[in-house]
Amino acid sequence: MRTRRGLSYPRGAAVNACDTAAGKRTGTTSYKRGKPDFAAGDYLVCRKKNRLISTQKTGETDLFDSLPDDLVISILCKLSSSASCPSDFINVLLTCKRLNGLGLHSLVLSKASPKTFAVKAKNWSDSAHRFLKLFADAGNVEACYTLGMIRFYCLQNRGSGASLMAKAAISSYAPALYSLAVIQFNGSGGSKSDKDLRAGVALCARAAFLGHIDALRELGHCLQDGYGVRQNVTEGRRFLVQANARELAAVLSKPKPGLLTRTWFSWNPHAHPNHRHPTGNGPSGCPLLSDFGCNVPAPESHPASRFMTEWFAIRGGSSGSGLRLCSHTGCGRSETRKHEFRRCSVCGAVNYCSRACQALDWKLRHKEGCAPVERWVDEDGEGGADGDDGGVDGDVDDVMIES
Repeated sequence: MRTRRGLSYPRGAAVNACDTAAGKRTGTTSYKRGKPDFAAGDYLVCRKKNRLISTQKTGETDLFDSLPDDLVISILCKLSSSASCPSDFINVLLTCKRLNGLGLHSLVLSKASPKTFAVKAKNWSDSAHRFLKLFADAGNVEACYTLGMIRFYCLQNRGSGASLMAKAAISSYAPALYSLAVIQFNGSGGSKSDKDLRAGVALCARAAFLGHIDALRELGHCLQDGYGVRQNVTEGRRFLVQANARELAAVLSKPKPGLLTRTWFSWNPHAHPNHRHPTGNGPSGCPLLSDFGCNVPAPESHPASRFMTEWFAIRGGSSGSGLRLCSHTGCGRSETRKHEFRRCSVCGAVNYCSRACQALDWKLRHKEGCAPVERWVDEDGEGGADGDDGGVDGDVDDVMIES
């Protein structure tokens, strides 16, 4: 059946429409204006648009409820591992009761990415603490490390923080191994006699084996200086070369827009008056990439380091009376006792928790502001050690000495 516009009605609908019209004329149907009496399963044709509207009631069963839990958990694992912010994950939990229950499954929480539980220091609260602890209890190594660093340095809960970092280190998480090495080197959370240099070197070696660049650089300096291990200048320098090569490879694999690669390799030996050249046992020649002033972009800080930096910045840049922060802006670690960190032996104006932070800070800013002084005075008015002309590996900033 065709209309004047050339449109065709479906045959079944046309028959029903004719029957309805006939019933209206004869009065055999209870037709009401605007409410045609169609049986279930029939179709109504809209006159203004060529569209069939089903009047059949939808099924009472929900197809989502028929999906197995394993499939839903697998989908939620993919979502939690690719979430860009906590709200992406929380919105899923608020969708329905079933997603709320399956979203809190330990497998989903353990696969979550750091962005899923990223918390800013300015928004820290008990609920944020519980939210982060939820992921740590599920075995998420990133959450264990992040919460461990926050508890150890920010909340000053040394035992709980160290145990969480150890939990992540047992799972071969390299940043946790390196952080525990820094704690052993400095005796953090205890007294000066609690330092365990050999344990720190062993943890650094394990983290370096797993590919942690700062741990490899720290291990190289330890070998060169004989710090916690038998001195081996040649082997230490080889580790420094490897650390800088890995750093350069990491930057080249993820180039940032707006940066010219050719400018990274520019090096001027006379760019800074404090720049010294290798002497003694070290070979001469072009310096070693970032440790020696090439313009390789700084690596991105870990979310835990960014949290601690923001935490202490809100509190005036200090964790307590007389306690200093590591001068490397991407670190965020704080002293746990007075004079825990070592300071630059030339200017005495900066202090570092590790040689790796010293090397990075030298590249970023300190090489331009370090000026030798005959004698520097600490905050308490006590004289410090005389400046030293030596350098870590001949050029990476100045030797750090005990405060």
